[in-house]
Amino acid sequence: QHYAWPSLYIFKFIVPKGKEDEVKKLFPLHDTTEKQSAQGNYSSITIQMMMPSSDAVILIYEQAAAIEGLIAL
Repeated sequence: QHYAWPSLYIFKFIVPKGKEDEVKKLFPLHDTTEKQSAQGNYSSITIQMMMPSSDAVILIYEQAAAIEGLIAL
């Protein structure tokens, strides 16, 4: 109820170092913004993507959940 679909949706994930490419593979046609943690052990990855529905957003989160150590924000 917070979005009128289709809508621009911002995905943000935190992943352990070395897992960045696994997240990027979920969004092959979209640019990602990446920022390393202070100690370099983790990366924050942000993706803005036009999504057609809440079901499509949930599908992305379900696929991302398979990545070991991933935290979805």
